[in-house]
Amino acid sequence: MSERIIMDEAAIERTTTRIAHEILEYNKGTDNLILLGIKTRGAFLARRIQQKIERIEDTVVPTGTLDITQFRDDLEQKRTPIGKQTYEIDVNITDQVVIIIDDVLYTGRTVRASLDAVLQYARPKKIGLATLVDRGHRELPIRADFVGKNIPTAREEAVSVFLEEIDPRNAVVIE
Repeated sequence: MSERIIMDEAAIERTTTRIAHEILEYNKGTDNLILLGIKTRGAFLARRIQQKIERIEDTVVPTGTLDITQFRDDLEQKRTPIGKQTYEIDVNITDQVVIIIDDVLYTGRTVRASLDAVLQYARPKKIGLATLVDRGHRELPIRADFVGKNIPTAREEAVSVFLEEIDPRNAVVIE
């Protein structure tokens, strides 16, 4: 099966700029705003959005990463108590507006795990969700507040996001 390019580098750039503007509008500026990117590609998208917000508002929004590995319900693993904080950021996120950022929203299970990971250690005032691609097929009642592109897919198709921070190119493809 051949790949179909859904977003090229320019489209990803435009989309992250739009999402940055939408987040600022949603939050009415940068006050109390925190960005948490779900590892791995969500973390890179969060940094890109942070840079765009800095260019727009001339303010650096605290941005960190979120590791949901221990909270996933689709991995065969022993359930051990969570020993360390699951997100990395230099500020306290309690009573802040946290925007979780991921590359692809599919079943909703990754987002559920990210909520569990955040709420284990903090109580944000509000949590929002931004995703580059929403491909549908939800298994949980979750929707994104900020969507780069809705891409209807068949379950047997794969949506892959490539980001130059770890991949040889910037693109979103269906395979």
